[in-house]
Amino acid sequence: MRRAAVVGTGSIAAAHAEALRAAGERVELVAVVDVDADRATAFAREWGVPRTHPTPTALLDAEDLDLVHVCTPPRHHVPLALDCLAAGVNVLVEKPPAMSLSEVDALIAAERRSAGRVATVFQHRFGPAALRLRRLVAEGVLGRSFVAKCDTLWYRGDAYFEVPWRGTWDSEGGGPTMGHGIHQFDLLLSVLGPWRELRAVAARQARDVQTEDVSMALVTFADGTVASVVNSLLSPRETSELRFDFERATVEVEHLYGYTDAHWTITPAPGHEDVAARWREGRSGIVSGHRCQVEALLDALDEGAPPPVALADTRITMEFIAALYASAFTGTVVKAGEIGPGSPFYATMEGIGAPWATAR
Repeated sequence: MRRAAVVGTGSIAAAHAEALRAAGERVELVAVVDVDADRATAFAREWGVPRTHPTPTALLDAEDLDLVHVCTPPRHHVPLALDCLAAGVNVLVEKPPAMSLSEVDALIAAERRSAGRVATVFQHRFGPAALRLRRLVAEGVLGRSFVAKCDTLWYRGDAYFEVPWRGTWDSEGGGPTMGHGIHQFDLLLSVLGPWRELRAVAARQARDVQTEDVSMALVTFADGTVASVVNSLLSPRETSELRFDFERATVEVEHLYGYTDAHWTITPAPGHEDVAARWREGRSGIVSGHRCQVEALLDALDEGAPPPVALADTRITMEFIAALYASAFTGTVVKAGEIGPGSPFYATMEGIGAPWATAR
């Protein structure tokens, strides 16, 4: 049985605890940490966790762990992951995994020196429909990819940003691009593969925050696919949508925070009705979520394989985010590979500064 701990017992930690419980005898949640001792105690009582610790250092000193789930506010993710790697412990980090591309590279360097490995929570990759879609793409069943769109249209009112660490570059690293739409366009990237270039806009339309509250990007992928990506926290009718137009079919999903096969549709092109039959094979009612990813992570640990959504995968998504901000704030087209140590957007997603900040 694997031994796991959770650091940070805010709202998302419950999804991790539930996923660990669902894994049954494969893993045991043995300890939790939170800066608020009362909250840690209440969480431990609710989930039947035997021990709490006051700090991550105390946790790593006291426990023999296989896996630490990092569920803290974003700016703590990398320091905690580095501590776990130094102790040789595997880490599952909530999104966004880091505050910048440079922090991802720091994790990659630390991982090379450690027996531990880092995985990022991008749970929408692991729903049965997403797994099936990537398989059909790889097998050539759907033909060439032409067009795609990815919309994360959510609503967060002013009260949401009253939490001190929200809406700032220092604490969150960005707005809906970084902390909300990241799930949908990570899934987009996992299906379509490497992107080649993008042009973007970002704006602060309504919320009293440092970061954007909406962004949009036009992306060209290495295979020629063109796609649009929209991230918003200003949309009263909330939805999460992905659409892929392939040579032989259109594949779509509309959900909010998690999907089943019932949320997906396929529309075959004339003469390719057989593609729909292939799509229906293996349909299930499983909801995409932390449970699916935790099961895949435990499988990888058992097999001695790299964890799903390893740092190499994570870096692709984080580079996409950095490029989106760079394009939006400089008004230029950004190509894959351009955001490196010489770029102001390498060390921080804010880069040269948001236009609305420099215009004050």
